[in-house]
Amino acid sequence: MKQEMISNLEKYKDDIKNLNTYLYNNPEESYKEYNGYNYICDFLINNNFNVKRKFLDLETSFYASKGNGCPKICFICEYDAVPGEGHLTGHNLLTTTSIAAALSLGSIIEKIGGSVIIIGCPGEYLGGTKSVMVKQGVFDDIDVVLLAHPDIVTSESGSSSAIIPLSIKFIGHSGLSFLNKGTYTSLDGILLTFNILNSLLKGFPEDVEVNSILSNGGFTPLLLPLESEAKFYIRAKEMDIAKIAESKLREIAIYVSKLIRVQYSISLYEPENEELVTNRTLNRLFSHNLKENGIINIADSRDIYSGLSLGIVSKKVPCIHPYISVVPNEDIKYGTKDFAKATITDYAFDEAMKAALSLSFTGYDIILNENLLSEVKSEFYKK
Repeated sequence: MKQEMISNLEKYKDDIKNLNTYLYNNPEESYKEYNGYNYICDFLINNNFNVKRKFLDLETSFYASKGNGCPKICFICEYDAVPGEGHLTGHNLLTTTSIAAALSLGSIIEKIGGSVIIIGCPGEYLGGTKSVMVKQGVFDDIDVVLLAHPDIVTSESGSSSAIIPLSIKFIGHSGLSFLNKGTYTSLDGILLTFNILNSLLKGFPEDVEVNSILSNGGFTPLLLPLESEAKFYIRAKEMDIAKIAESKLREIAIYVSKLIRVQYSISLYEPENEELVTNRTLNRLFSHNLKENGIINIADSRDIYSGLSLGIVSKKVPCIHPYISVVPNEDIKYGTKDFAKATITDYAFDEAMKAALSLSFTGYDIILNENLLSEVKSEFYKK
């Protein structure tokens, strides 16, 4: 059956390659991926997938399926690019890999039972839509979620940072600054918040880091800024630890507001990123299939510094997020324009197709072997 999956994927090869090239040549920023979204939806419809467009009323999100019943094997697409820079992190090839995996498994799904699911998740660079989907119950009946990310090193899935994107605003008085010399301003509130935070950071847990910027503080020294805002990225190994730092920041804002008598508001300006919890059983299955498809050198699981919107999904359903090298050597750096260009080379495409087959083989193994699915879920519920 796996040989049939290989043969079937080969039939789609030119169309899949065109998809990758199209996404590369038409980079679109987060939540505005209209061209890529339409291309992908049309592509899936033409290949006999049932596609729900504008999924959950999100303009560039989709939910596609093929087959019936459980187990449900889910692949994820992310297709936004860095504004003005393009696909620096290879979302074009990530989506291509997921679509290829779904086509491969989908080609035999009627014979083995179960379902193939593909979900289009826009806006990854701005926190993504997966948290909304989790809250809406999209993953409640999904059995496993599989995603492979292009990189410069092939490695097993590990963890990621938990991130809380917090906004603190102060609202003060307006007017000419030279007529209000004794008045505390909204900007005073922000600056005092920065100073107190810097003093308290040494008492935070070791793996907590808080990055901050002044996002609004007025536009001329002549006028008092009516409203000032600071944005914070609270980053930690686990969400529970990040929440401790968040509570401290909230306490600082309340204290500053009372001290200098300015109003305040606190909000999240992007969705939170939970830390990724990798399912080791799925990791093992995928690595075995990767070797079967010709990718032998696989590094140990890698814990990344950045956040992943898949993290919140991994608390709901067993997930993996391994990395696949798509460059012949490490002279090309990840997150650069050279890396983006590398994603449309023949070498990158061939490696991505090996990864796609490995993802689809993993889904096939799960569907065919109830004991494997039980092992995956047993590990998940223990964690």
